[in-house]
Amino acid sequence: MRRLALAALLALGACVAESDLRADEAGETLNLPAAHVPGGIYTRLCRPAGAASAAPLVVINHGSPADPAVRPAMRPASCQSEAVRWFTARGHLVAIPMRRGYGQTGGAWAESFGGCALADYAQAGRETARDILAVVQAMRTQPGAASAPAVVVGQSAGGWGALALAAQNPPEISHIVNMAGGRGGWQGNQPNRVCRPESLVRVAGGWGATARMPTLWIYAANDTFFGPDLARDMAGAWRLAGGRIVLRQLPPFGRDGHGLFFGTGGSAIWGPMVADFLR
Repeated sequence: MRRLALAALLALGACVAESDLRADEAGETLNLPAAHVPGGIYTRLCRPAGAASAAPLVVINHGSPADPAVRPAMRPASCQSEAVRWFTARGHLVAIPMRRGYGQTGGAWAESFGGCALADYAQAGRETARDILAVVQAMRTQPGAASAPAVVVGQSAGGWGALALAAQNPPEISHIVNMAGGRGGWQGNQPNRVCRPESLVRVAGGWGATARMPTLWIYAANDTFFGPDLARDMAGAWRLAGGRIVLRQLPPFGRDGHGLFFGTGGSAIWGPMVADFLR
């Protein structure tokens, strides 16, 4: 049970309980319109302090818990969470959406890869990407959002969806930051076991063949979902296929490096790499 709880916590990434937020942390929330999502996509907006003009957009995308019962209770991260503050402190408008089947967006969960026997990671990633792109497109019409292409950041399943989006080369997006992206980790509720890792590598290669925008991949050595060998294999397939990529494999972080992006002190590690990538 403790292992399952840890796996769910790490996969949730950008999500917290709404009751844990003070009013000054909540930012703004709205349902962004999306043609394929009745009622829209529930999203938290975090604005940079003192912005005198439209701010460049960053969209941060959450992971997926191993326990499906957790999905309805998920909420976007606080505007005061470390990862979000790293971006707002640098003048970015940050959107943190909840995709279909999660939190207050609700509806049917669209991101299943069909279980280990099928492991259709490509279709799962495309559905994640579909929601991310809808949020980016809707955010471009929001007050305070710059018209320049957005930066998309994704952790775990959100990172995998961000890579699927990179393969589509939408003009509304300029850079992709993949933080510990993948699917199928913790197979059978066991750390360091991935369902059909060769399928992840194959799909990564297929996406890399069409992706032309720059991508930054960050993985820690003690990531129990997607370890260093698998990260190298996925990145190698992407690069070999012609995709633009910067891979950063980092030393161990905390109890499980899968939580680096949202972990306390994590921004001191990944922040300089992201800043350099976005220059």
